[in-house]
Amino acid sequence: MNLLHRILRKEDVSRYQNKDAHLERTLRVKDFLALGVGTIVSTAIFTLPGVVAADHTGPSVSLSFLVAAIVAAMVAFVYAEMATVMPFAGSAYTWISILFGEFFGWIVGWALIAEYLIAVSFVASGFSANLRGLLDPFHISLPNSLSNSLGTDGGVIDLIAAIVVVITALLLSRGTSETARVQNILVVLKVLAIFLFIIVGLSVIDIGHYVPFIPEYKETAAGAFGGWQGIYAGSSVIFVAYIGFDSIAANSGEAINPQKTMPRGILGSLLIAVTLFVIVALVLVGMFDYSEYKNNAEPVGWALRTSGHGTIAIIVQAISVIGMFTALIGMMLAGSRLLYSFGRDGILPSWLGKLNNKNLPNRALVVLSIVAVIVGSVFPFGFLAQLITAGTLVAFMFVTAGIFALRKREGRDLPLPAFKLPLYPVMPILVFICVFAVFWGLSGQAKFYTLIWFVIGIVYYLFYIIKTNGQQK
Repeated sequence: MNLLHRILRKEDVSRYQNKDAHLERTLRVKDFLALGVGTIVSTAIFTLPGVVAADHTGPSVSLSFLVAAIVAAMVAFVYAEMATVMPFAGSAYTWISILFGEFFGWIVGWALIAEYLIAVSFVASGFSANLRGLLDPFHISLPNSLSNSLGTDGGVIDLIAAIVVVITALLLSRGTSETARVQNILVVLKVLAIFLFIIVGLSVIDIGHYVPFIPEYKETAAGAFGGWQGIYAGSSVIFVAYIGFDSIAANSGEAINPQKTMPRGILGSLLIAVTLFVIVALVLVGMFDYSEYKNNAEPVGWALRTSGHGTIAIIVQAISVIGMFTALIGMMLAGSRLLYSFGRDGILPSWLGKLNNKNLPNRALVVLSIVAVIVGSVFPFGFLAQLITAGTLVAFMFVTAGIFALRKREGRDLPLPAFKLPLYPVMPILVFICVFAVFWGLSGQAKFYTLIWFVIGIVYYLFYIIKTNGQQK
C-alpha cells in the first residue's frame, strides 16, 4: 500500500461497529446531561470569570462568555449530528477517519488527546487551588514545593492535583454505570453550590462596579484589555469552559439509543452551562471591582470571604471542590476512550485497545492518569487553559468541515441522522469561520506550542505508523 493511498484511505464503518460491540451501552440522557454539565461547569466557573475580567474585559466578562457560548453552541450542533450518525468511541477522531481517512483522523485525535491530557491536569490544578483556599482559614497548608507546578513559586509537584487524578482513575476503573451514579449526585450538589453563591452574592452587589461596563481599550502585558478587542480576547480564553460537550460525544459508544440521547445530552448540557456561567460572571464582578481578581485562582471563595460571608464561602468551596470530581470524571472518561480508540486501530500500541474482563479500557485509563499527573506537575495553571483551547479548536474546525462529507454519505453507507444541523450549507461555513476567529484570538505562545504539538504528531505518524505498519492493513 503506497503512502498516499494509506493517508487518504477512509476507514470502514463496520470496523468500528464490530470493535466497539463489547462496550456496554449503559448511559442515558440524564447521565449525559450530568456528564456534560459536570465537565463544562467545573474549575472554569469558579476561576475564569475573575481572571478574564481582570486581564481582558472588566465588568463585561459576561459578554465574553456569551460570545464563546454562541460559537460553542454552533459546534455542538455539528457534534450532535455526527454523534447521531456515528456513535463510536473516539468521537471526532473516529468520525474524521471515516470521512477523510486515517491520517486526518490521527491529526484530529492528536489534537483531542492534548485536550484531554491537559484538561485533566487543568481541572486537577484548579481543584488543588480551591482546596488549599478552603483549608487556609484553618491554617492547614502544604509547603510550596508540594503545592505548585515545577518552577512556580518554588514548586516541584502539585501533590493534591496528583492525588485527585489517582482517586478519579480508581473510581472510573469500576465501570461507567457506577461512575454515572456518583457523577449525577455530585453535579446536583455543585449546581446547588452555584445557586447559593448567586443568592448571597446578589445581596452585596454594588452597581458602581459595572460602570463603565466596557472599559476603554488598551494593550497590557496580558494582551488586549477593554473595548470589543478585550471581549474578543476574553472569549478565546473562556472557550475552554465550554469544550466539555466533546466528552459526551467521546462516550457515545456506551450510549443507550444514541440517536436520541446524544443530541439531547450535548445541546442540553451546554444550555444549562451557559446560563450558569453568565449569571456567575455578572454576580462576581458586581461584588468587587474586577481588578481585585487579578492573579486570583479562587475568586468565588475570596469574594464571599472578603464580603463577610466566611461560612458561606466554606460551604460553597467545599461543595465546589467535591464537585470538581465531575469534571475529572468526564475528561478522564473521554480521554481513556480516545486512547483506547488509538490502540484499537493500531495507531498507538495495540495493548491500549484491550478491554479487561468487565469490558473496560482500564489500560488506557492508567496511561492517561500517569501522563496527566506529569503534565500537571510541569506546567502552570494559566498556561494550560490556552493550550487546551488551541488543540480543541483545531479539532472543531476539522469536524465542521467534515459535515459536508457526512451529508453526501447519509442514507447510503451511513445511516440517516435523527438530528440534523440546521441551515445547511450556510451554517457549517459560519461555524468554521467563528471557530477560526476564536483560535486566532489566542496568544502567540499558545499557537506556537500547538504548532509544535502537531509537528510531533505528524512526524510520529509518518516515521512510525507508516514505516512499521504500512503493509499490515
